[in-house]
Parts: sequence; C-alpha cells; structure tokens
Amino acid sequence: MNGPAILATLLALAPPSASPAPRPTVKQVFDSVEKVRHFHDVAISRDGRSVAWSEKAKAADGSERMGRLFVASPAGAKPRRLTGAGGKDAREKSAAFSPDGSRIAFLSDAGTPGKTQVWVAAVAGGAPKRLTNVRGQLAHPIWSPDGRSIAFLFVEGSEQETGALVAHKRDAGVVAEDPAIQRIAIADAATGKVRTLSPENLYVYDYDWSPDGRTFAAEGAHGSGTDNYWVAELFVVDAASGTARSIWKPPLQIAWPRFSPDGKSIAVIHGIMSDEGSNGGDVWLVPVNGGGGEAKNLTPGMPASAKTIAWLSSGEVAFGENVDGESGVARVDPRTGRIETLWKAAQAIHELECAGGGACAAVLDSFERPPEVYAGAPGAWKPVTSVNAHVRPFWGEARSLHWKSDGATVQGWLLPPPGVEAGGAAGLHPMVVLAHGGPSSMATPSWPTRWTAVLPSQGYYVFMPNPRGSYGFGEAFTAGNVKDFGGGDLRDVLSGVDEVLRAAPVDPKRLGITGWSYGGYMTMWAVTQTNRFAAAVAGAGIVSWQSYYGQNKIDTWMLPFFGASVYEDPKVYAKSSPIEFIRNTKTPTLVLHGERDSEVPTPQGYEFWHALKTLGVPTELVIYTDEGHAIMDPKHQLDIVDRSVKWFDKYLMK
Repeated sequence: MNGPAILATLLALAPPSASPAPRPTVKQVFDSVEKVRHFHDVAISRDGRSVAWSEKAKAADGSERMGRLFVASPAGAKPRRLTGAGGKDAREKSAAFSPDGSRIAFLSDAGTPGKTQVWVAAVAGGAPKRLTNVRGQLAHPIWSPDGRSIAFLFVEGSEQETGALVAHKRDAGVVAEDPAIQRIAIADAATGKVRTLSPENLYVYDYDWSPDGRTFAAEGAHGSGTDNYWVAELFVVDAASGTARSIWKPPLQIAWPRFSPDGKSIAVIHGIMSDEGSNGGDVWLVPVNGGGGEAKNLTPGMPASAKTIAWLSSGEVAFGENVDGESGVARVDPRTGRIETLWKAAQAIHELECAGGGACAAVLDSFERPPEVYAGAPGAWKPVTSVNAHVRPFWGEARSLHWKSDGATVQGWLLPPPGVEAGGAAGLHPMVVLAHGGPSSMATPSWPTRWTAVLPSQGYYVFMPNPRGSYGFGEAFTAGNVKDFGGGDLRDVLSGVDEVLRAAPVDPKRLGITGWSYGGYMTMWAVTQTNRFAAAVAGAGIVSWQSYYGQNKIDTWMLPFFGASVYEDPKVYAKSSPIEFIRNTKTPTLVLHGERDSEVPTPQGYEFWHALKTLGVPTELVIYTDEGHAIMDPKHQLDIVDRSVKWFDKYLMK
C-alpha cells in the first residue's frame, strides 16, 4: 500500500523571479509534468562502463505506459536511444546487459502492442531483434553467466498484469484464488526457444543466477502470488531439472536474493515489509548448502534500512539504504560485519544497481533537483543525463526536522510555499500533513509528487513525517507499530506538528491531513482521535481492519503486524479501527477510491463516507472507474489533486 507509487508525478515550472509568482491553477501545475522526463530500470554493465535505462513516454490516451530505452557507453558519453525504430514508441523496459557488456536484453511490445516479449540489441548499434514469441506476462530478464541464455519471470497465458497496484479483474461466477503462477523461464539467446523451468505451484517474486549457471536463487511462495509475498521463502532452483529446494523460511519478509561470487551463499534483505517492491530491512546471509551454518544478520542494530543489494568482487555486499530521512550507499564485509558508508545525502536514490568493481548507476533527485541518471563510484557520482536541467521547483526550501516522541527521536520533512523564506508571504500559513503509505515506507527528499508538488504552489506548507513504522531508522523502529497501528505513529505525527508550529509560521487553526493507502488510513484514524485538523482528504484508506481482512486480496500482509488473523484475535484489529471511534469525528473529510482496488477494496471508502454522512459531518465520496490501488488515468489523477485542493481551500483558506 505504498502511496508514493500511486499517482503520476506532478511538477511545476516557476519563472526565475525574486518575488513570489501568482498562485497558478492546479491544471497548470499538473500539465507541467510533461516538462520532466522520468527514468526507470537503470542497469550497469559488469565492467561498469555502460549504463542503460528506460524513460517513460506518453501513450495516445495520455497515460505514461510507453517506454524508450537509452544507453550511454561508455558511461558519460552522450546517451543514445537504443530502441524505437522508425520513431514508433512501445512499452520498453527492464534492460539487462550481457556478461561481456556487448548486448542488452529488454522487454518490449514493439511487435504486437500489449504483448510483451524479450528483445535483444547490440550496444554498439543496429536494429533490435525480438527473441521470444510467447503469450503471458514477462518480467525481469537476466543473462546467464555464459551469455547463452536469458532467464525471465513468466506468467504463462495471463492477460492480467501482476501486482496488487493494478486494477484487478472483476470477479464473476465461482470466486477462487488467482491460479496464475509466475515462474522462471529460460530463452536460448541464439534460437529464442523458451523453456519454463521452476515448479508449477511455486510463485517466484525475484531470482538470481548462480555464478556457475547451474542454479537459481528464488524468492517464492506456494499459491497465489498477490497474496503470499509476505510468507515467501528462499529457494534454490536447479537450472536443468527445475526442482526447487527451500533453504530458508524467514521469520519476516525477504527481498533481493543475490548469489555471492563464490556461489556458496545468498544475500537477501530481511525485515518487516508491508509492500512488495518497497523494500527495507537488514542484510542477511544464507548458506546455500547449510555447511556454513544458519542464516546470519550482517547488519544487526543498523540505524538504517537496506533497500537494494549487490555483491562486489571484493566479497563485500553493497547496499542502497534509507537513513534518517535521507538516502545512502554502504557496504558490509560478511567476514567482519564492518559497515562502511560510501555516500549519504539529502537526496532520494532510485533504481540503484552496482557492478562488481564498485561502480554504480542510479536515478538521483531531491527537493532542489529533478531526477537524472548518474553513474560512478558512490560519492563521486557523474551525471549521465541532463534532460531536466531546465526545471525549476514551485515550492520553497525544504527542511529536515527532528523531534522527540515517547522518548525517541523522530524525523520529517517540511516543504513551504515558494517565497516564504524570502519574506514574500507574511503572516501564518495553512499546512497539510501528508502521511505516507506502507506503513513500511519513508518520506524521502525527492522531487515532489502529486499533493507534495501542488499544495505548496497553492500557498500551503506540506509536512511529511516519518513516524514509527517507517524505514530509515533501523528494524526496531520499523516494527514500532506492530499491534499498535494508529497508536504511537499518530503520537509521533502530532508531536511533529507541534515541532512545526515552533519552527515555522504555520497557523494551528488551519491544519489539514491527507494520504493514500496506509496514509489514507492514518487520515481516517486521525480525525477519529483528534479535532486538531480542520479538513482531511482520505485516499484508499481503511476504516475497519476487521472487515478489511475479509475483503482484500492480500490479507497475509497483516499477520506480521497484528500477530494473528482477525478470527483469532479480533480485539487487536478493533482497537486500531477508525469505525470503532467514528462518533468522535468532526473534521470535514473527502474520501477517494479506485473502483477495482484489490488492495484496499471500495467498501472501506463507502463505510467511512456513509458513517460521516449519517453523523452530519461534511463529506464526499468519489469513486474512479476502472482504477486499481494505483490511479493510472491522467484525467483521474488531475481530478484527485484538483478536488483535494478545492476541499482544503474551502476549510483552510478562510
């Protein structure tokens, strides 16, 4: 339920001026998104000399579902578009370099729109060639160590995109668990012949070739892929027979399984994670054959959260991390446990991938700088792209705040309207608290998105706290809201609001709160616990953990957080449910929801709206047709931010 992934980035271009610009319309801010290019699926060759990435492009309906693949070789050279022969765009993504760095495998639907296949292109140039011709959903291609095969994740015959964020197909007839299984498949790099490998009943989320090419490390679970990520185990899959052997059943969630250079162990990220793909935890080492002992935590007590990992040729494990609201890259020596920070800054790091020699490629951005692709040694990053250099923010200078809550230190980001620091806007200002999704996530110092971009342009401060349950402060902090949703984390948020009132010219009578997913829940919960907020906008929030447990399609995510199912311990669910305290609510609340949301089904929004309406609290419910947990249609995205601003204006701009 990760809110930051939910809507398209909303950006704004401000003309260079010492005086504050007039308040733009929401649509003007929204439309400026086309001025910024976004980067995904960054890859770096094994020798660290070449970098590839995909850039989002607009489809005919205005959505960003297309992609263009670029390469810079050697790194630092002028980027060259690798795909799109004849000027035609397609969905192109997931670049992977061959072991010798001469070829790139990627996914594209250039042959038949909507039908993704594995393609191969020469880094030196020439027309890309389609390698496979299969029917289903493909993801994450990886070359074999000898360069003769390309593995990929494959849901054979499926028309439904994987993951809980997409709009789920409507149920009809007999309702059953989704039978689609994502398996490891292998394509011959010369002939394109495909062999589906891993077991038919094992859903594989992530995987890695062993150095000798004989086995795979696989993060997988038996049964439905959407629902069972949170109980996934670590497997070794034989590359010849396809047989799978579980080598570790972790206490919590795992991500990023990566073989060591000697093939004797597998490094993973392990921790309490509420969303597949939004990773955070400690770095663990798991022996492949058991001869080296049991699974070992390499970073116990680390005051940060690892989010990506890669083995270095030195035998150390490099990892990207969230740390104290910022981003970093570090490495740990498995032999000694020594951790060395290579780079840390008030920036957000995305798509990090490192080569064995230590060179890395990533997308970096911040509140001050829009995203670009960078490469090199962490701490000595060199820009590979400069396509967004013309973009200027429509907000003021961000501040990192720290405060005490229940004896612990908590951090958050405060983003002011433009011109406040320069004295261009006197008096007290309204503020909206933006609660992040997850709960296992973190508000990062990244180029603002959706409300974060629009609200400052409309005269609002935006406060983005990282309360207990967030990444970036160690595993104990991330697990701090277990069996306590809405308890300590709301106290952290409210004490953070107090800190803002001491530190900035914010009007305590004009406070709002908003969020999506878990942020939507925190919004619903907050207005049942306090009357400090004069307006609220709740997106895809949970009003009743009891009913939610039986409605959503990913209920296993709740077990580590609540300790048991709702049928075994209903009281622990009830004590954190807004519906149990609904009569306390006085705050006018706008409720937003996607019609085909399988992660937080629409009955949650209906129930909250119906209760407020019955109690006479100003409210409105908006359902977005054919949308899932992630809102994809640009018209719906614009409507959400436009309605939100109008709602806050009505109650906070008095």
